[in-house]
Amino acid sequence: MSDLLRQLPAVHVLLEHPAWDAAPHLPRHLRREACRSVLEQVREQLRSGAVDAPPEGWPDALAARALDRARADRQPVLKPVVNATGVLLHTNLGRAPLAPEALEAIQRCAGGYSNLELDLDSGTRGSRHEHLGAAFARVLGCGDVLVTNNNAAAVFLALKALAGEGARVVISRGELVEIGGSFRMPDIMEASGASMLEVGATNRTHLADYERALDAGAGVVMKVHRSNFELVGFTSTVPLAELAAAAHARDALVIYDLGSGLLRSRPGLGDECVLDALADGADLVLFSGDKLLGGPQAGIVAGRADLVARLRKHPVMRLVRPGKLCLLALEATLRAWEADPQGDPVPAVALASRTVDALQVAADRLAEALVARLGDRADVDVVAVESTPGGGSSAVLRLPSRAVRVRPRGGSEEALAAILRRGDPAVVARREAGALLLDLRTLLPGDEDRVLSAFLRW
Repeated sequence: MSDLLRQLPAVHVLLEHPAWDAAPHLPRHLRREACRSVLEQVREQLRSGAVDAPPEGWPDALAARALDRARADRQPVLKPVVNATGVLLHTNLGRAPLAPEALEAIQRCAGGYSNLELDLDSGTRGSRHEHLGAAFARVLGCGDVLVTNNNAAAVFLALKALAGEGARVVISRGELVEIGGSFRMPDIMEASGASMLEVGATNRTHLADYERALDAGAGVVMKVHRSNFELVGFTSTVPLAELAAAAHARDALVIYDLGSGLLRSRPGLGDECVLDALADGADLVLFSGDKLLGGPQAGIVAGRADLVARLRKHPVMRLVRPGKLCLLALEATLRAWEADPQGDPVPAVALASRTVDALQVAADRLAEALVARLGDRADVDVVAVESTPGGGSSAVLRLPSRAVRVRPRGGSEEALAAILRRGDPAVVARREAGALLLDLRTLLPGDEDRVLSAFLRW
């Protein structure tokens, strides 16, 4: 073993190998780390018995490996992915794709300077929150709007500013949710300094439960949308309009964490939306920008101007404020909704609205092309499936869809999935019963061609 290990070249020898002439732009520290990594990998293989001799043709082979490793390390970590999973707002894949208007806004302004915090009329310092808030509020038809870097931050800020000195906040036991990443509503309420008062039972909460807590001195009602689970069977909840009327009669506030961010109700996407929540009397509605609104990651607080002003002035706002890229994309997304109240220019909404007939045509086309490309290497057909909004927007909504099913005749569907996933662009699909399912609902324009190209690697 010692003799084998001594045969391996030193790092400085690999660093001077002519193979690096093919990539003169690679920094020396990156080359050095690649050489060390490749040599350590071979040492481990020798020690474990996985190989019984250094690679044939070394050090040329080792230098070539190091060059490939350094090039791979030089590539961007974030890269385009074709979403063939059928999950519209796939959290692992970045949730909502941005509208063309949002991309244009970023390209137009982000490459240079902008009036992010400058009042162009007076020439004095302005606020990123105030001049954009007015534009957002016009679209939403409310008093004012504030933007944070995500909805969890919006929830924390609202509770901190309005109940952070120990004010009692009423919440139904059926709404003490936990979302992805172990974010729990009770934990965020405790961290904000609010005093949480649970009412009702897990499955049933009545108006009288809230009224007793309000009569006992609670000053805030927190309503939370069950975005990732559903209660069925013997259940009862209080409509928002009734809850708001009871709270306002006792000078209490209603904060509604809607989460999903659907601006207006749409068939297939549910009927709980931001504009209805504001109309039903919520003082503040909190929701995500990168879910069914179809914009960038953001937390949006919409509602009463005086309450939004309190949040804006709170010290925590500085910690959770968004950057210019977020605000540029969000403004353009809201303007797209303003131009088309149904949200058709927004990709997430457009994908959700695709008809089964249109999906069938696209699936037949893709399946035919794959049969021609793969020949007898796989069985290919079109099957009926269900897509889902995903992204913590709804636990029950399902969208009928069509998928191309590819069942390899040699090898496993897992190996095929890995090949597609590791390519450029990466293609991510569902695996089911020995086959890959390519759901057409989540394919964007041009993705069918990208899928076909990806199968060339197999």
